[in-house]
Amino acid sequence: MLFQFDKFLLDTDRRELRGGHGAVVHVEPQVFDLLIHLAQNANRVVSKDELIERVWNGRAVSDAALNSRINAARRAIGDSGERQAIIRTVQRRGFLLAAEVRAEATGAAAATRRYPGAEDTLPGLALPDKPSIAVMPFENLSGDPAQDYFADGMVEDIITGLARIKWLFVIARHSTFTYKGQPVDVKRVGRELGVRYVLEGSVRKAGERVRISAQLVDADTGVHVWAQRYDSRLDDIFALQDEITLIVVGAIEPNLRDAEIERVKRKRPGNLDAYDLVLRALPHVYVGMPEEAAKAMPLLEQALALEPDYAGAHGLLAWCHQFLFLRAGFKEANRNAAILHARAAVTHGRDDATALALGAFVIGMIEHDRVAAREAFERALAISPSSASTLFLGGVVLAWAGEAEPAIDWAERALRVSPFDRLAFAGHQAVAVGNFIRARYEEAAIAARRATLSNPTFSVAYSLLAAALAKLGRTAEAKAAAQKVLALQPSFSSSGYCHASGITPALAASLIESWHQAGLPP
Repeated sequence: MLFQFDKFLLDTDRRELRGGHGAVVHVEPQVFDLLIHLAQNANRVVSKDELIERVWNGRAVSDAALNSRINAARRAIGDSGERQAIIRTVQRRGFLLAAEVRAEATGAAAATRRYPGAEDTLPGLALPDKPSIAVMPFENLSGDPAQDYFADGMVEDIITGLARIKWLFVIARHSTFTYKGQPVDVKRVGRELGVRYVLEGSVRKAGERVRISAQLVDADTGVHVWAQRYDSRLDDIFALQDEITLIVVGAIEPNLRDAEIERVKRKRPGNLDAYDLVLRALPHVYVGMPEEAAKAMPLLEQALALEPDYAGAHGLLAWCHQFLFLRAGFKEANRNAAILHARAAVTHGRDDATALALGAFVIGMIEHDRVAAREAFERALAISPSSASTLFLGGVVLAWAGEAEPAIDWAERALRVSPFDRLAFAGHQAVAVGNFIRARYEEAAIAARRATLSNPTFSVAYSLLAAALAKLGRTAEAKAAAQKVLALQPSFSSSGYCHASGITPALAASLIESWHQAGLPP
């Protein structure tokens, strides 16, 4: 896209600012992005908060830093704080690009005409430095224009829910709704809005039933990342809207993260930023076992070297140290490091649901501060009620604390939102423990077996299966599950694990007795 104003030309494809006679004016990347956003919103006052969200991706920025970039932009285009002929400061409101701006799509011929040798590409905004998504207006297939409000309200709620995910850049409603009533070309939308992913969908109402379809598409390749269809009765249309919104937002988060993991695998190792390093670490962390955690830790440490306050990296590193502590010898150094990074995750992740959940999990499991853990989990859910990872991890902590019914409730909510999540094994684990506490051993065995299927290398799942089967008198099966535990975790100790995890005395006694019957060491 080309933006022409005064005697200057902004070329978003080549990321160049040109002045008189086509001379390139060198500006910093943030200054260039600031000029683009002002040009896109010419003759409209852009607030400081909007600039910070668009140019700095919502990171904390001081007024001094923002003003220095505004002044740098003015210098680049021959303006000044005194003249303010082109960029004006509107007191207590923000900034205004007052010059007349002409925007022009740069087709290949236009790009070549202005800049010989330019690539034959279509125009587009630069992608933010984190995953980005646009939620398009859902198509109303009901044949009843009066149903538009239902589809539009759902999209607004989905946008609001996605905006709570700290690591995701979400295009605002007023931008995506300009496409309402038009056929959606996801590649064009991705270029024009500067996003990597596009969510589109439809609503069809027939009698007392409604069918809602949604699909998440990679805007660059056109490949479907995720798709789902929901059928329900219209007993309470607003409750249904809330329920579908919760499920869609909860399902998008893990699917987007998986898509990002695959994307970053294709990047050169020498070209990784802190976020990329965390993505590369994630598949190793999700396994939940020491050998894989050891592979993730150097990547997370590199990420923290680049960004010391990266709450998510602190949370994942805390989790890795917890795996080493609980499943590789109960070393105090691992416990101390886990708690240190968990507390850092909670401190730096006040507005990051995932970081809060990771920190809370470690604080609850091995620091045994259940009150602080519950508080952090509740804060995470206040930020993002559909956060499956918060519900999965919170369910596990509640279960080991002896709170059977809340644990099962949290886990089942998480499995409803994201049934194929990488953390689904944690949800099944929480359900297994909750049922074991309530002496519902058949249900506990079923949930434990589901956990082993979800994550076949997770020793805790097999230990729960062994305990439940022992209670049911199925000794041979219990011993087979116990052998699997020892194959995955040779250092397993019944009393050691219960003590290290702060398991309630009554639950610990019952587990240890069952594990003894299954042949696991004391």
